[in-house]
Formats: sequence, C-alpha cells, structure tokens
Amino acid sequence: MDLGLKGKTIFVAGASRGIGLSIAETCLAEGAKVALAARGEETLEAQRARLAAKFGDDNVWARAGDLRNSRTVDTMIDTIENELGELWGAVANVGLHPCPPGYEVDDATWDAGISQNLDSAFFLARSALRRMDPRGEGAILMISSIAGLTGLGSPLTYGTSKAAMNHLTKELAHISGRNNIRINAIAPGNILFPGGDWEDRINGERGDAWKRWIQREVPLQRFGKPEEIGTAAAFLLSPVASFITGAIVPVDGGQTR
Repeated sequence: MDLGLKGKTIFVAGASRGIGLSIAETCLAEGAKVALAARGEETLEAQRARLAAKFGDDNVWARAGDLRNSRTVDTMIDTIENELGELWGAVANVGLHPCPPGYEVDDATWDAGISQNLDSAFFLARSALRRMDPRGEGAILMISSIAGLTGLGSPLTYGTSKAAMNHLTKELAHISGRNNIRINAIAPGNILFPGGDWEDRINGERGDAWKRWIQREVPLQRFGKPEEIGTAAAFLLSPVASFITGAIVPVDGGQTR
C-alpha cells in the first residue's frame, strides 16, 4: 500500500535507536524526508550517515539537542522547515528517565521524569502545531506506553507521564481537528531492541523468569519489534489514516485487556 508520504517532511524525536529509529527508517522507505533528533550526537550522526547512504543525503537531516528545552525544539523545527521542507508530521518519542520503585521519589527525580516524558511531548506538539495550523494539514504522533493505560507496576514518573500524554493527545486532537490536524498516540508494549531496557533484563540474572513472564502475560507470547511500531506509526502519520485522530493505539501483542 502506498501511504502517500512521498516528499513529506517528518520530524522524529529520540531517533538514534530503537522505536524512534525504526519510525524514521519506515517513513524514509515510504519516500518521506525525515529529520532525526536525539541527545547523543555521535550515535545520531552514525545513524544519519547510514540512512543517508540508503535513502539519499537530501532526504535525511539530523541535529542533537535536549528536547526538554522548548527553545531547542522551536529552533530545530525552524531549521528543519528552512532546510528540509514544510513540516507534515512530528513524532514525540522520548525514553524512560530513571526512577526508583515505590512512592519515595525525590522532587528532582519527579520533575525530571515528568519533564522528559510529558513536557518534551507538549513542547514538540505546540511548536509543530504553530506551523501546521495555518496550512491546514499535518499529523502529530505521541509515543506513549501501555504503562499509561493502566497500573502495571511501572515507575511512578513513567506511567503517570505517559497517562498524561494520552490525555494530551485527546485534548490536542479536539483542539486541532477543526484545522485538519490529526493527533494520535501509540502505546507500545514490551519492545526488544539492542541497548534497550528489555535487552538488559533478559540478559541479566532473571532473564529466564522475564521470558516466562512474557509468555504468560502477552497472548502472542513474544516481545515486540521496533519495526512493528514503525509500521503502525507510518500509517498513523500518513494521509491514508485521514479519519483517525485522538486515538490511543496499543501495539502490545494483546497484553492490555
């Protein structure tokens, strides 16, 4: 199926590995021009060079920066529009901030977790909407988590901020629908990729126990792959999904009931 993304500019945050990288690569394979952002400059540049060799240097843009800073986000999007083209899509994808179990979370850790997962998503959406709304087209995608759908025993800052991201998605969809801007979220389940949290767990002392847990809790009895999030993301960003907005889409092998 042709998703209609050819020539469209899409900004993907957290794009140097895992889910974000897979979303970027899937969109490039559909003919989009993709701007990558992440905090680690060296890893990001290595991925930019790899993707540029595969899809063309003119189709891949990258810049390192901390997307918890709204000025950084605004500057990036201004530069993307000047150098790559008018923004069609934006993906808010930021990872887990370390947080201890239980309720004894100090103020600094709480603020950092909420800032990394929720504030960064809002800053990206706000900046993108300022460009998209006057043009009357575009799509924004939040990468949430099944931890934001129900209590799963995840760290408090993570599940709480992802739940807030889901609500943010629905509110922004209500606000921006009149201008033909669609805003959706994907709630991934347990996604396995190199350097990710799940790789560390299954390679640790309790690796076999975690594998048994996946077989018990996930109807498909396996981990998800980043490309399975990438294909769902490309669809939701595309004009083919033109009547889908305000949706929170679990991609979790059936884990959420």
